[in-house]
Amino acid sequence: MKKLLTLSLACVLFASSIYAGGFQINEHGARAMALGGAFTGLANDPSAIYFNPAGITQLKGTRFYFGTTAISPSATYTSGSGSTAREYEMKGQLFTPINFYITQKLGDKLAVGLGVNNQYGLGTKWNGSWPGRYLAVNTEVKTFFITPVIAYELFNGFSISAGGSFVFGDVTIERKLPNPLSPALADEEIAMAGDATSFGFTAGILYKLSDQFQFGVNYRSEVSLDFKGTATTTPATFYHPILKVNLPFPNGDITAPLKTPQNLTVGLAYMPSDNVTFTADYQYIGWSSYNKLEVTFASYDLDLNPANGVQNVSSTPREYENTYIIRAGLEYKLSDNAALRAGLLYDHNPVQTDYIEPTLPDADRVGFNVGFGGKLTDNLGVDFSYMLLTFSERTVSKSKFGFNGTYSNLAHLFGVNFSYSL
Repeated sequence: MKKLLTLSLACVLFASSIYAGGFQINEHGARAMALGGAFTGLANDPSAIYFNPAGITQLKGTRFYFGTTAISPSATYTSGSGSTAREYEMKGQLFTPINFYITQKLGDKLAVGLGVNNQYGLGTKWNGSWPGRYLAVNTEVKTFFITPVIAYELFNGFSISAGGSFVFGDVTIERKLPNPLSPALADEEIAMAGDATSFGFTAGILYKLSDQFQFGVNYRSEVSLDFKGTATTTPATFYHPILKVNLPFPNGDITAPLKTPQNLTVGLAYMPSDNVTFTADYQYIGWSSYNKLEVTFASYDLDLNPANGVQNVSSTPREYENTYIIRAGLEYKLSDNAALRAGLLYDHNPVQTDYIEPTLPDADRVGFNVGFGGKLTDNLGVDFSYMLLTFSERTVSKSKFGFNGTYSNLAHLFGVNFSYSL
């Protein structure tokens, strides 16, 4: 019984901390997305608040930039091999993280801005009767980052910036629990929900080396989130035929301290002519800060044995690894009012193979990006982008969760943003 509960409870808020590749959202502007996200060294629209806030010193007057990215992921789990192989598909979902930015130039050198976006999110949904139902059925994560920034041009072509983020996050997890009396009996259901608020900060540098070269650096801090929530099991108790008493399933208040990784990105923009721009970024992500998941129950004994004292803390190793994303982009201006864009990225995931499971079947990925932007009026513009995100197939043979198999993933992303200037 203890083993059952520990396995089921150790992942209570798992998805909210496994933002890794799959839950970390980097698409926060359609123009930058079309360039493969390689925007740190260019940073010349209001989405620079996210990619490199030092870039907002390049923007005149008052600028608005707002939109969304529609994300449609798919995943397939295959158990067994050969004639015994069987496939299970994750249910289709559509996620629409938003982004909103406003910048204001104050004099010749000073600029301020405000950004709102969802830097971590998405989710997974599987059939309630599939073999992995004790690990994952429904998982959804949402975060909101509200980030005011300030930037200043210290000398000609060299700008610095800093900003702070107020962060709100919530997570919902639903999964099955095996009946402790017999696997032949109907499963139990556990639903868990929690939320947290916290703060982080960002800083950036943009240096215009010449009329053709720009170099940028952006840092986003770790964010420590202390999730608080509840666990509810249906039914709440079960009858133990030997002890002849009703014993509780996991219920009550829960807490889980979680930390998002720090991000450091360096980027270069090269403009060989007025209508051609090349960009490249290297993004370091410090996932090694996430080495365990610890969940505390306020009034539930995982052991269910008073003789051992109250055992209300479940700790599970995660052992994430630091990782990186390499990005490249190209923008070609057809005219002063229209531009074509393309990009490519390689995202190395931080999850070791033995720790892969269906809450987030993550893998290394390659993204292929295209986009188009143009002006509708003198003040109003629009950007469109599309990304095909392909994943390496991953086979788990020594799962830490006792759930071996092969995962195949794919995602389509569609971005649109509108710009308006005063």
